Amino acid sequence: MAGMPATRKRWRVVAAAIAIALATAWWLLWPDVTSAALLLDLVDPGSRIRAVLPVRVAAVRESDIAVPTRHGEVEGRLHIPDAAANRTLLIVPGVHAGGIHEPRLAALARRVAGAGATVLTLPLPDLRTYRITPESTDQIEDAITWLSSRKDLAPTGRVGVIGVSFAGGLALVAAGRPGMRERLTAVVSLGGHADLPRAMAYACTGRLPDGSIRTPHDYGVVLALRAAIPRLVPPDQVAALDRAVVTFLDASSYATFDMTRGMALLAEARQQEDALPEPARTLMHYVNTRDVSPLGARVAPLVEALGGHPALSPGRSPATGAPVFILHGQLDNVIPTPEADRLVALLSGAGNTHVRTLVTPLVTHAAMQSDFAWADAWRLVRFWTKTWKQLATVS
Repeated sequence: MAGMPATRKRWRVVAAAIAIALATAWWLLWPDVTSAALLLDLVDPGSRIRAVLPVRVAAVRESDIAVPTRHGEVEGRLHIPDAAANRTLLIVPGVHAGGIHEPRLAALARRVAGAGATVLTLPLPDLRTYRITPESTDQIEDAITWLSSRKDLAPTGRVGVIGVSFAGGLALVAAGRPGMRERLTAVVSLGGHADLPRAMAYACTGRLPDGSIRTPHDYGVVLALRAAIPRLVPPDQVAALDRAVVTFLDASSYATFDMTRGMALLAEARQQEDALPEPARTLMHYVNTRDVSPLGARVAPLVEALGGHPALSPGRSPATGAPVFILHGQLDNVIPTPEADRLVALLSGAGNTHVRTLVTPLVTHAAMQSDFAWADAWRLVRFWTKTWKQLATVS
């Protein structure tokens, strides 16, 4: 009995040590917990896992804003959390007609803002009309300059940039221009490209650098076709074929959030095909039937002429010295996975020592999948934790 007080004291010490260890582990893991909650909110907000994660999301105020650029004002949307923001982010979506109202973009911006960031979403006019142009790169550069100069929105004078799909490559080009490095915390490329003509060639042929074939999504070759129309049909057929191609691409855009509207546009695209003369009718038939092979054979010889401008490819422009995070789908069939490897090689080769990359099966092209393996999910969570931390770094 005399030894019980000492035994009790030892157990108290052990219990205190365990409590301290658990608290320390929780503190160390908390950034990953918040990352997991954010990712789950984007793909599976009603899951049981999300229900047990004690991560609160701040309310967000939204307002539309016109961002001045050298090519005119661009309509954007600000997302400002009610809680204190410790990051300022510019999110530039890829080639999509939806603009600031596109549901996936709105959900991403709202959730990222709710995690403690002031977010500006900026769908670019040319990308919204299915054109990848040097003007879009200029507008990203101008938006970075404008946003980082707004002390009410970016108190540190630095912003992070998240570019989605083709906007990921364009954002990296803009980030490499003079004066950009000191305005940036990091650049995040989600499914971006290193060389536009090479990505277009893949869209036309499905051929990867190692000679293997991965069936490309028809969206990519139709984008290339729109740029090539004046080179493929007589002048008097250009306008009508262009309208039909845009109708098809609008159908693809709407299919991501309004299937009824998307199907109606597809029917309209078929009607427009019937009214076209040859050779425009045959080209539009390939589009409507999603017949990539013959359409790609027509467009492939033109990809260098269509996409070779240096402002369209990180591999043809000065490399950024800002930290870069590259997230790419393992089986991406719009911009193939080797483009991520090329980005790493060209940035590292230019002396950028702050390049991180993750190629994952949890991402298709620019969207995440809800089905996952635990190891892949953990790698994605850790990648986002490091990305999120860097986006807040100002020194």
